[in-house]
Amino acid sequence: MQEDHPILDWKDGVPVARAFDDPYFSLENGLAETRHVFLEGNGFPARFCDDVHIGELGFGTGLNAFATLAAWQAFGAGRRLCFTAFEMYPMPVADMAKALRIYPEIWALAHPVLDAAPDVLTGFETGGFCLKVITGDARATLPAWSGRADAWYLDGFSPAKNPELWEPELLADVARHTVPGGTAATYSAAGAVRRGLAAAGFEVERRPGFGRKRHMTVARLP
Repeated sequence: MQEDHPILDWKDGVPVARAFDDPYFSLENGLAETRHVFLEGNGFPARFCDDVHIGELGFGTGLNAFATLAAWQAFGAGRRLCFTAFEMYPMPVADMAKALRIYPEIWALAHPVLDAAPDVLTGFETGGFCLKVITGDARATLPAWSGRADAWYLDGFSPAKNPELWEPELLADVARHTVPGGTAATYSAAGAVRRGLAAAGFEVERRPGFGRKRHMTVARLP
């Protein structure tokens, strides 16, 4: 089933989802935010020593996926990295390209993939890196997923504006699709998010956030 594309506004080259009045990544420096929150928050790049499967709620522009690919390649890992993302409103490739051109090193990796993609990027595989984007409501698609992730990027829009992607039941599904010892990280430090992760079985920790965000959340499944 083809999902609707998001309606976008643009601010300083950053796409903003009109339905949620929320940018897809930090207006300060989205790439630095990704590295701080999702990569460092999940213990990367050190964990690239092993085969790694990353799950993501909210694929958006693909910045997190391509930033992860860049870090994985720079680390020199010769093993396998898989990235499975769940996205309700897949962004058209043209808009993804417009957003990712802000970061030349990311665009260098992304543009061959996007140039070959149809209107919506659903996945690709090359050189030990595999990406799959599962479209639809994650509350339905994640429970049906047969995989389990070593790490999760919880990157939906703000819990105050997009509460569906932070529901306790969905966070419990995240836990059910996480290997023992697996981790999760998010820019959000909302109490409801931390409580939901804890109720799902994660050990939850609040850490310094990126930029003007005082705190973020990391979690580990025992």
